[in-house]
Amino acid sequence: MTIKPDRWIRRMAEEQGMIEPFVPRLVQEGVLSYGLSSYGYDLRLADEWRTPPSPGAALVLDPKDISVSHFTQVRGTSYDLVPGCYVLGRSVEYLRIPPDVLALCTGKSSYARCGVMVNATPFEPGWEGYVTLCLANLGQQTVRLLSGEGVAQVLFFLSDEPCEMTYADRKGRYQAQQGVTPARVLGKD
Repeated sequence: MTIKPDRWIRRMAEEQGMIEPFVPRLVQEGVLSYGLSSYGYDLRLADEWRTPPSPGAALVLDPKDISVSHFTQVRGTSYDLVPGCYVLGRSVEYLRIPPDVLALCTGKSSYARCGVMVNATPFEPGWEGYVTLCLANLGQQTVRLLSGEGVAQVLFFLSDEPCEMTYADRKGRYQAQQGVTPARVLGKD
């Protein structure tokens, strides 16, 4: 399995719609960078978030039984994330992962230096959708999250042989997700 460079990412985005919208260069001037980098693609944060119940709420979040109604939807050009809390966000970009590729998403150093951890799971072969990101403030100061600017980097790994069954083949629970998507269990929603 090898990591793929900028020219491969560009070709896959332009010819196969792997990333839409696609920014063919790294935009850095006056913003948290986004777009095509040497060995990855920096995703932008959309202007839509879902906030979990307040810490004082008498509710246990069970990953097998989370209703969208447990979360409050918020929209805006920024979101102030207080210490010790998290918010779910999504990417501006819609991804279509090829059947012989595994993509990994990692946080950007600008947010990490402010105490914000960005968590997203691997994007399996055949998965597509907007990326739901968990942004957690591990620091002691409120951190402003900026929509339309870079939040995470995706790395693409091409396998030397295709998998037997893709995420699309098994009709994965997050296939073609459109917005910020809390945890789901198949058959429950």
